[in-house]
Amino acid sequence: MIDTGSVAWVLASTALVLLMTPALGLFYGGMVRKKNFLSVLMLVFASLMLVILQWFLVGYSLAFGTTQLGIIGGLEHIGLAGVGFDTQLGLEIPDLLFAAFQMTFAGLTLAIIVSGVAERIRFGAFLIFGILWTTFVYDPLAHWLWGGGWLAQLGALDYAGGTVVHISAGFGALALAIYIGKRSGFGMHNLNPQNIPMTFFAGGLLLFGWMGFNGGSALAVNETAIHAIMVTLISAAAGTISWMIVNWRHGKPSSLGFVSGTIAGLGAITPAAGFVDMWAALLIGVVAGVLCYYALLWRVKHTFDESLDAWAVHGVGGFWGTIACGIFAAASVGGISGLLEGNAYLFGVQILDAVVTAAFAFAATYVLAWVVDKTIGLRVTEDEEYIGLDLTQHGEMVT
Repeated sequence: MIDTGSVAWVLASTALVLLMTPALGLFYGGMVRKKNFLSVLMLVFASLMLVILQWFLVGYSLAFGTTQLGIIGGLEHIGLAGVGFDTQLGLEIPDLLFAAFQMTFAGLTLAIIVSGVAERIRFGAFLIFGILWTTFVYDPLAHWLWGGGWLAQLGALDYAGGTVVHISAGFGALALAIYIGKRSGFGMHNLNPQNIPMTFFAGGLLLFGWMGFNGGSALAVNETAIHAIMVTLISAAAGTISWMIVNWRHGKPSSLGFVSGTIAGLGAITPAAGFVDMWAALLIGVVAGVLCYYALLWRVKHTFDESLDAWAVHGVGGFWGTIACGIFAAASVGGISGLLEGNAYLFGVQILDAVVTAAFAFAATYVLAWVVDKTIGLRVTEDEEYIGLDLTQHGEMVT
């Protein structure tokens, strides 16, 4: 039976998650140089627009169609055929609303990957790459975890996208950054953020949108939705404070680090929000803040120019949260026990889930980058990079 309260909540959650994409554009935009600000906004917003069409045409069907050997969905829902206002999925909301909600997740995931190529990718090349990546990386992963695929059959848990969204985008961004190479002047010249207050404010918008991201993933108005929102806030706060403390030990507590800790805590709780209790959420957030901070230091030390740190924050945070779900899952919350309650199997499956997803996302992204580069070229010229992508790719500039 369709529940009107659940319909209203998931409609609102869809709008909240949709807001996260332009918020991410401002979040990233504040961290690049002024000459590339519009370019980053275009890359992020174009990600959403591309995915909306791809999801309508084939993406939803590949992710949630009838499973084909547990690997990919069938093609029965091309053009959202058969996806209407009733519920064949057994939910309290119409299938079409579920498709719209999931579409916003797919769009945001591709937008996160912009982190790996900001300030040096050709706009047209990214459009081609984005279509390929969503089709051959995101859609299969969504099917494996949420569409009845092989990881779901093994019992792997991903409440709202720690694996499907954050690990895939984070490790995909790292692969792209390694393939495309460093920005000109990286490690030698000043590449400092142009507007940290903008990034700070956008981080607040992302926190706001995350209430729909995790709370809406209950897909109903129920205790799970309420619980998911509370543990999300606790983990976000814990990640913020723990990052700030370790940052303080190495110098001064930066505002950019402060908001990065918030995103780390959010990414880490995402796979576990419907399965762990509030004390576990506190610990998950604390560990995420510390772990993601040191992942960022490791990235800098090894001179990987993953420009905006999607890997250190989203990838590592999602990886930890996926494994933490296998440790702290509580039967009293989601009906499933984790390692601390004697279920070593779930712990093992969650490790497998995190490792396989990270490896697949990294390898597949690298291959797709190579294909696009060898066919149409991935990176702008050195002169174009020096002038800035706003002018060379879009003929505009911020004055």
